[in-house]
Amino acid sequence: MVGSSHEALHRIFQKDPTLLTQALQRVLHVPFPKPREIAALNVDLTEIEPIERRVDTLMRAETDEGTYLLVVESQGKVDDRKRGSWPYYLAYLYEKYRCEPVLIVITQSSTTAEWASRPIRFGLRDWHSMTVRPLVLGPDNVPMITDADRAGRDPSLAVLSAMTHGRGPQTPAILESLVAALKTIDYDTAAVYAQFVDSCLTYPQAKQMWRDLMKTVQYFWRHPLAEQVREEGREEGREEGREKGREEGLIEASRRMTLRILESRRIPIPDTARERIETCTDLDRLETWAERAVHATDAHELFTDE
Repeated sequence: MVGSSHEALHRIFQKDPTLLTQALQRVLHVPFPKPREIAALNVDLTEIEPIERRVDTLMRAETDEGTYLLVVESQGKVDDRKRGSWPYYLAYLYEKYRCEPVLIVITQSSTTAEWASRPIRFGLRDWHSMTVRPLVLGPDNVPMITDADRAGRDPSLAVLSAMTHGRGPQTPAILESLVAALKTIDYDTAAVYAQFVDSCLTYPQAKQMWRDLMKTVQYFWRHPLAEQVREEGREEGREEGREKGREEGLIEASRRMTLRILESRRIPIPDTARERIETCTDLDRLETWAERAVHATDAHELFTDE
């Protein structure tokens, strides 16, 4: 579940790993080699001692020039403790995986971006034992995409633009161009992107504007699969020509809809949960479960308060 701006800012790269390397190449002009494969890794860096350390997102990129670890940190504000934890993360990861770690910080704040981009140096003034130079993506270097054609050519970058430029006079144009771009890609990806953007928009007027736009394309409040499968159910009911047939068609469609949303989000469905969904005959309850499936992190979350 994408529950906050912090989560959305780094989890967008889990959904679309190539967006991260594209951002390095095209926004920061870092000559990062084109990955052959990118895999997500365990973000837990906790040692045997009871000290918990976690990065936000960690991925391994295989390229023709070698293997890199992409360490993504979502940073909302200045936090000088990170000047110690970030070097620790990189040293630990190199020792564990024996490949080069690359630290990428993403933020919506220009002030935080400026702070995060400062090199972290340890040692003597004229002889540094360690230097860490984060790569920073923020509102000052991520392009502000306000043109629908440009957004359509690069929907992923348009999403990143909306996530980092969440307020200001250009916000309506940014969000409207992104809506146009989302209509050109597959429903599942568009729905996930829409949720990430909603989580990142902390300015109330921008968030309301986005939700109004999402209602018009049925991405935000209901997963696109929901309307697609629900319409299949309505069609089945119409073909039956009887009220009972329509009801049964909608119930069956809602069951399929709930399961397909969970499957599309790669949420494991235990046998007990699957049986409960497949045997339910209450249409209102099934539609509630389908709506919860859009955000759930566990199949049993569908049955909360029941």
